[in-house]
Amino acid sequence: MAHSKALLVLENFIAGKFVPCSSYIDSYNPSTGDVYCRVPDSGKEEVEAAVKAAKTAFPMWSSKSPLERSQILNKLADLIEHDLEAFAQAESKDQGKTITFARTVDIPRAVYNFRFFASSILHHTTECTEMATVGCLHYTSRTPVGVAGLISPWNLPLYLLTWKIAPAIACGNTVVAKPSEMTSVTAWMMCKLLEKAGVPHGVVNVVFGTGAKAGEALVCHPDVPLISFTGSTLTAQRITEKSAPHCKRLSLELGGKNPAIIFDDADLSQCIPTTLRSSFANQGEICLCTSRIFVQRGIYSEFLKRFVAEAKKWKVGNPSDPTVDVGALISKEHLEKVRGYVKKAQAEGARVLCGEGVDSLDLPTGNQKGYFMLPTVIVEVKDESCCMQEEIFGPVTCVVAFDTEEEVIERANSVKYGLAATVWSSNVGRVHRVAQRLQSGLVWTNCWLIRDLNLPFGGMKASGIGREGAKDSYEFFTEVKTITIKH
Repeated sequence: MAHSKALLVLENFIAGKFVPCSSYIDSYNPSTGDVYCRVPDSGKEEVEAAVKAAKTAFPMWSSKSPLERSQILNKLADLIEHDLEAFAQAESKDQGKTITFARTVDIPRAVYNFRFFASSILHHTTECTEMATVGCLHYTSRTPVGVAGLISPWNLPLYLLTWKIAPAIACGNTVVAKPSEMTSVTAWMMCKLLEKAGVPHGVVNVVFGTGAKAGEALVCHPDVPLISFTGSTLTAQRITEKSAPHCKRLSLELGGKNPAIIFDDADLSQCIPTTLRSSFANQGEICLCTSRIFVQRGIYSEFLKRFVAEAKKWKVGNPSDPTVDVGALISKEHLEKVRGYVKKAQAEGARVLCGEGVDSLDLPTGNQKGYFMLPTVIVEVKDESCCMQEEIFGPVTCVVAFDTEEEVIERANSVKYGLAATVWSSNVGRVHRVAQRLQSGLVWTNCWLIRDLNLPFGGMKASGIGREGAKDSYEFFTEVKTITIKH
């Protein structure tokens, strides 16, 4: 297709050099609907070159001490932080998220990912036991695995890419990373800083392209023994099938259909603003977002009235406007998919109290063709509805009433996912009790999205396999060996 403006053209980063590709994909600015970037449409050939570079660099990188690797990770963190504003602007333009969210969440967290794993790699211990009766001492040793294949999603591009790269290289592995073809710019920008940070050539390789071509080539490559993937459950099923003949180690962080359970003793002054954030932050495009809100019947009417009134105050518009709360969704196709869920709910007899199809969306002239949607609240929806069972991944949440604790636990657990949940109550015994029974990898009580990266992150059921965090990532990205010494 013809392009009237000069476009940003990305290149793969292999063996410390930027390498052009023979074919490219258009990447759109979600807030305008215009093509603004060309992304390599990589395939087997490019992946093969990247894996070869990573494999060549592995002996040298894995032989470096944890302290040496830590110092390089900290330097890279410093360089990204120095360019934080440029990264934030790029992330907002590329993904559609608000500049405020990119400045305060995405890029600071990407920086912190490197700093966190630069520190944690220095503090792991191994196990040792003694069998005095037979004169034996046993101890464990951990070593890097090899070339790690890292596939990251489009919703939190640099944030989640660095969440994988940092522990992988801290542990001494080399990597071939494939960001989403829809949000590749900040990964490309990071590559420009690697040499200055002291990352040797071949340690971090980034291949851009689609999941069907570049992603599948990476997953199927026999010299890539482990795959870390964040994305949809459907894609994870294909990764599992394709990697099975090679017996690859997998870490899969997948979708969610996360409940918020609000008991009648909840502090609504804290609960309502936090639940608005958990429903609509980043346009609802976070795997941890709340999309099912269960409210105890005694406070249901009051909660709903206040929640809808506050939801209507959320400003939708140009992501570069710092006063905007909701930016653009990632693509035209995704916008139509999310809108489709609202239409399905209405066809089933549900009511939309605010947002899509109810309130008018007033956009600036330059954003008329962007992929925007108002925060949408749906009520009178049945638990078996697709809007209560399937991941929507947009600014849409359903609010329903419940009567008893036993009932709401059963309803909250009645989906195939089990990633995250929030519980709101002033009864300490209740929050402990409910948290124990919810089938969720993470449960927040009276808060949302407060994370300690030392602790495990991941989901149950169809929300994934494995966990990520200081200890869990260390164990995933290393091989353990038990050594016995007879004395």
